[in-house]
Parts: sequence; structure tokens; C-alpha cells
Amino acid sequence: MLVTTSASTCQPPEKLHTARPQMRRAADQLLRTTKRAPVGRLFCATRCSAVNANRPRKHTSFRSVSSFKKNHGPLQTLQSAMYLRQFSVAAFASLVASGLWYYRADPDQKRELVDSPTTTRHLPFSAPTLTVSRSLRNPVVEDDQYFIQELASSGPIIKSADPQPTSPHAMLTPEEATQKLRHLQESYQVLRGRGVLRYDVVQLPSNNPIEDDHAEKLIETSPSASIPNQTSDSTTSDWMFWSVFDGHGGWTTSAKLRQVLTSYVVRELNAAYKSALAKPSTMPPSAASIDAAIKQGFLKCDHEIVHEAVTKAQKANTKSAAADLLGPALSGSCALLSFYDSRSKDFRVACSGDSRAVLGRRNPNGIWTAQALSEDQTGGTPSEIARLRAEHPGEPNVVAHGRILGNLEPSRAFGDAHYKWAKDIQEMVKKNWFGRNPLTLLKTPPYVTAEPVVTTTKVMPEKGDFVVLATDGLWEMLTNEEVVGLVGKWLEQNPVNAKITASASSSWTQSFLGGRGKSDASLPVNRLQDGNGQTGQRSPIRRQQWDITAGDERFVVEDKNAATHLVRNALGGRDRDMLCGLLTLPSPYSRRYRDDLTIEVIFFGEGEAVGDVVANVEASAPRNARPKL
Repeated sequence: MLVTTSASTCQPPEKLHTARPQMRRAADQLLRTTKRAPVGRLFCATRCSAVNANRPRKHTSFRSVSSFKKNHGPLQTLQSAMYLRQFSVAAFASLVASGLWYYRADPDQKRELVDSPTTTRHLPFSAPTLTVSRSLRNPVVEDDQYFIQELASSGPIIKSADPQPTSPHAMLTPEEATQKLRHLQESYQVLRGRGVLRYDVVQLPSNNPIEDDHAEKLIETSPSASIPNQTSDSTTSDWMFWSVFDGHGGWTTSAKLRQVLTSYVVRELNAAYKSALAKPSTMPPSAASIDAAIKQGFLKCDHEIVHEAVTKAQKANTKSAAADLLGPALSGSCALLSFYDSRSKDFRVACSGDSRAVLGRRNPNGIWTAQALSEDQTGGTPSEIARLRAEHPGEPNVVAHGRILGNLEPSRAFGDAHYKWAKDIQEMVKKNWFGRNPLTLLKTPPYVTAEPVVTTTKVMPEKGDFVVLATDGLWEMLTNEEVVGLVGKWLEQNPVNAKITASASSSWTQSFLGGRGKSDASLPVNRLQDGNGQTGQRSPIRRQQWDITAGDERFVVEDKNAATHLVRNALGGRDRDMLCGLLTLPSPYSRRYRDDLTIEVIFFGEGEAVGDVVANVEASAPRNARPKL
């Protein structure tokens, strides 16, 4: 049985009991006290069986080169029914205080791969020594065909649970905190010679299981896919996708998006290119048609999750089938998908929700500049408030207290059916299967949309650009400039492109000495406009909650994985007491102080063209790996 918490990214952070919280004292207090006010439903055990979605048609326009699936622990598969259990915080704390033992998953336990019959084979993220060159050398697709793959819309929705400690709950040591930070880190060298050198990924759960998710995919296109009339250029090009998904109210929506969203987008891009091919004068497709294809992919995916699932549940007419089909609709998830075309060097970001993408670009003097590639879409964003009030005139509470109908913070998201279904649908779902009463203020749904805002930026691999994609858990703790400056400082000790690093100014090359001793602690970044809420970028709210004084001296460089480096500094950096305390707090209590974290750092540059995607061992967590078949 899978245990989840009801805390979500949509709930406002609770105030700390003291002006200057000490995370170690908070963790100790949790162990001692049995008198804490309940916070509602702490656990929701969910069991549902595999989702049986209709298999979409097969398209023939691009060949999928590689697709990765996470391997973070024992699988949790939705079973055939939903159950709800309630515990009070006092009862939970009593168990902890009386010697509750948590159990860690067997480190030797292997996770079975679940491949949908409509997907390509997957390389588990836990393969730090694996080279996937074999599948990268698929036969070249013919000029009039651009894609060979079916949508991954069938198969079970899966999620790995966070392993539990094997000893009684105790304060983590700095070494144990580091181990926890690095437990889900992954790093890959992209030896394709097409503008991408490497990408690093990390996740840190606060909910259990984590409600975040992520997906990466690389697709090799034929020469005519982008420029059909240039026969002299016979080389292929790459389409690369990176995505992070910030779930709320459960993990099922984000897990569904991990499985299918990229395929939906690729299908619509395929249609756009085939349509343009019919009129050679329109090739390649216009920027507007590509943006429209991405938006259409998002909307069709959400329509399947929210509306088609109801139709299927009505046909099945059983509660077990309803649980299978409606799980992703009843929870929700923000989505941040990026799309890089190696031929044009265009980097598109499609954002639905409050996850964020930020570009780092080095100036000739060696200092970095941060450029936001997305806008936080919440009930507190001026542009979103204006849009919602225009779409729902006469409803003054369409946005109240920075939340949609006074409840949901993100204004764009997948799932969240209670903000999209008509009232009669919600009443039918509750009567026939399960659910809750429609919202009191519900009048003219939908109030939430999955349609993304798409931006396009020309990436400059020759300048060593990098992009950080992260769920809002990171941006609650660090500004855009701090994130870019931290990656810039990390690159001083961990050069991804030695040629570019050597040509940079030497005035900022002093290191952090491993985070100890005297050093130049300033971050190499222009302080132009830290997030202030006026440009669609919210300020780090946790800084006030933790009573942190701004200053670069609190940062360190201790990790080989750039994404893990960001998490460490977001949670305390040099302040090891705070870092250990925040990582010691167990779920769901930890959710009061930090959110789930999912971060991807993509490094651009011109590298060797071997054709492989190779796991970077020193920056990846050691795990049992299964080779790609």
C-alpha cells in the first residue's frame, strides 16, 4: 500500500514558531512532543490499477534516439481502489517519540522496468556506467518521414517511494546529509557534437512519495526535417526535450506527464512539419506554428487526463476503473517543458504553472547574466490576474488572496479537475464513484488551463550557455541571480568545457576551498533584478521564514553534480546546522519548511561527436543498473 501526504505546493507555508528558526531544534522538538495541533489528513493511501488509455495512432516522422526512465527505488503501481486514512500529528509524533523505526529500501533491490508497448525502450536514470550508443545508431529515416514512434499513453502509472531510514529517527550528521542530498542525483555526458555537452539532474523529496517528476528525451531527425531543400547537408539533427513536473494534491498527475507529455508534443510537432512539407515554400514551419503545436500538445494531453477519463470511467462503470482513470485528474501538476533544436539552436520553454527556467550566459569579463525564460503563473501574477478577470467577468473572487477561487495557487496546471469540470460532472463523479463537493465559488469553469506560455531563446553554445529548470521549491529559496551565480561558481571548480573556461577572465577564479577557510565568496553574476514579484518572478519566501540574511558568504562548492550543488546551497550551504536540520525533518512535517525539489542543469557547448549519451559516474548516485535492451 502506498502512503502519501496531503500537503501540496498549493498550500500556503505555515509560520515558524520562532523568529529565527533552528532546524535542529525543530527536528528535536518533533521527537519529544506529542501535543501538536492536527494539520488535517496526513496520509492518503492510494491504490489504483494500470491506466488503460486508448493507444494513439502511429506516426512516421522522427526517429526516437533515446528515452530515459527513472530508477529511484521500489516501484509503486496504482492498484484498483482508493482508501483514505487519517492520523493526527500528535499520534504521529507519539509514534516517533516512542521509538518508531523507519525502514529503508534494500539497497540491492532492483526496480523492474515497465515498458509500454507503445514506447521505445528506456534507460533507467540509475545507470551511472552505461553507454547507450547502440540505440543511438538507428537507421536514418527517409527524407519524407520524420518520426517513428507511438505515443506512450498506455501502461501503468508508476512512482518510486522515498526509502526510509533503518535506524530510530535521529539528527543527521553532515556526512549523512550529503548522502541524502546525492541519493537521487544523475548526470549524463551528451557526446553528440550538437550543442549540448552535459545535463545534471537531482530530486529531493519532502512529500513521500515525492510529488515532483521529470522526463528527458532525445530524437534524431532526418536532414529534411528542418531544411528540406539543402541536400548538400546530409547530416541529421537532434531534438532534445527536458521537462520538470511539480505535482500537488498527489503524485499521479506528474507521473502521467512524465510518461506521455513529450510524446503528445512531438506528435503535434510532427503534424506541423508534415503540413509545412506539403507546401515547400513554408518549410521550415514558422515560429508561430511551432509554438502552436507545443500548446496543442499540452492541451490534448490535459483533455485526455481531465475529460476523456470521465467518458472512459462512465463506460467502465466501476469504482476500481474510476480510480484508475480519474487519479491524474483529481490531483494536479505544473509542467515546464523545454525543446532544443540542434540545427537552429532555438531553445523553447513551455510553462504551465510556477516552475521556472533561467538562462545563464557569460559576459566577456567572465561575469554571468541571468535571464528568466518563463514567468511564474499564479494567482499573484499581475498578467494572470488580468487574464482570469477578463475570462470570468462578474466574479470578483476568481482570484482571492493570490489563489484561484481562494484555494489553488498555480493558475495554469494539468489535472485539477475540480477547477475544470462543470458542476454537474463533479456531482456525478461524487455520486457514482468518489470525490468532494464542488467549490462554493464555482460558476463558469474552467478556471485553470494547461495551455502554456511559450518563449524562444537563441542558445549560444560557443559562449558556454547553461539553463536551469526547476520546480518552485528551488525558487522559494534562491533568486535567479543566485542560482546562475552558484552554477557559475561551480564551473570554476568543475569545468564542463575546458576551452571556454580557460578563456574566461582570471579575476574570478579563486575557489571556495571546498567551502572551508578564507575565500572569495562573491558569486560571479550581475545583480540586475532579483525576483521582486513585479516582473512575474516571485521573491524567495523561505528566506523570510528562515530569517536568512542575504549574502554570498553562506554558499559553498562541495558537489560534482551542479543540480545537487544548488540544492545544498538552497538548504543552508555553509550553515551545516540548518542543512542537517532541514534534511532530518521527516515527511510530512518537513513540508512546512521545504517543498519537493527537482532541478535540471543543461550545459551547452561544442564537444566531440561520438554519438553516445554516457552516464557521468562521479556526479551520479551509485546504483544497480540495467542495460538498455
